[in-house]
Amino acid sequence: RGALARPLGQLAPRRKDFDAILLETTGLADPAPIVYTVQTNPKMSDNYRIDSIVCLADCKHLEAHLDEKKPDGSINEALQQVAFADKILLNKVDLVTAEEKAKLEARLRTI
Repeated sequence: RGALARPLGQLAPRRKDFDAILLETTGLADPAPIVYTVQTNPKMSDNYRIDSIVCLADCKHLEAHLDEKKPDGSINEALQQVAFADKILLNKVDLVTAEEKAKLEARLRTI
C-alpha cells in the first residue's frame, strides 16, 4: 500500500494540474487493496476517488482462469478481478470463435 500511497501523496499538491490518474496493475491483481487504500487513507480520500475499475481480460484464456481451483482454498484472482470490475474489456477476441466469445460474455454477466 505504501508503494501506492507515496506517489499519490507526492502528486496531491499538483492535483489541479490533471483530470485523472490511471492505475494499471500487471496480470491477475486483486483490486481490493487499491480500493481500500484510496478509501481509508485520509490523504488519499481527500484528494482522489475511484471512478471505475476496468479489467482487461484475455478472451482466449479467461475461462480457464475462472475455473482454476486454488490448492489451499485461496481466492481465485481472475474471478475476484472480474467481480470487482465496472467494465471488462476483452482482448484477443480474434483467437476465439463467435460462439466462444458469446459464451464467455454470457458467463461474465452472471458474475
